[in-house]
Amino acid sequence: MKITFYKYQGTGNDFVILDNRIDPISLTTEQINKLCDRRFGIGADGLMLLNLKNGYDFEMKYYNADGNESSMCGNGGRCLTKFAFDRGIQKDKYKFTAIDGDHESVFAKNGWVHLKMMNVNGIKKQNDDSILNTGSPHFIRPVANVMDMNVFNEGHAIRYSNDFAAVGINVNFVEKTDTNKITVRTYERGVENETLSCGTGVTAAALVFANNERGANRIEIKTIGGNLAVEFEKTGDESFTDIWLCGPAEFVFKGEIKI
Repeated sequence: MKITFYKYQGTGNDFVILDNRIDPISLTTEQINKLCDRRFGIGADGLMLLNLKNGYDFEMKYYNADGNESSMCGNGGRCLTKFAFDRGIQKDKYKFTAIDGDHESVFAKNGWVHLKMMNVNGIKKQNDDSILNTGSPHFIRPVANVMDMNVFNEGHAIRYSNDFAAVGINVNFVEKTDTNKITVRTYERGVENETLSCGTGVTAAALVFANNERGANRIEIKTIGGNLAVEFEKTGDESFTDIWLCGPAEFVFKGEIKI
């Protein structure tokens, strides 16, 4: 079977995308893993399907690079919005559904895609560390000199620790760099490596930072793959609504591959 695929990236977080609306296909875990393989396949952090869904502009189905269906991917949602636009679904505001529920997305004047994330009601503290869910579970650790860290080794150790080994967790290391500005590096479960950027991860990091610092409603984030921003309304201690993940989403290339 030969399929047409599209490659998109958002701040270096890259995805294989299939338009699954007309002739839907079902891929096995092994096939998805092979397509995402950077040496024997196309290469990506994950694979997404653009599906039809009654009452929505589209449905987002997301799989990690290991081939398993995963929780929400923020950069993926922004890239799928750009893909939907490029495929002819052109609107001022999009409404789509994903594994964690309904989302909205819009294009900003600067070309960035803004994605509305789920509300957050609660941040669990473990000494200086924090745990919260922004569509995917995240562990946040504040650090100094984040660019000097071995994120793979330290992230892997936390992700496979006794507390998280069974289900897994994404691990984010966060450094405050200026007023309302942070730098984030993320070890992602399912990819089992550091990614250049993680949308739900920077969202989680921004909310933890804002909860500790107070007063801000926009945090700017630097990742290895580029710059993002998170906007929100703080409704109480450890509670946030109207959360928007903002950043670029770009087409890379189109191709065909035989499965």
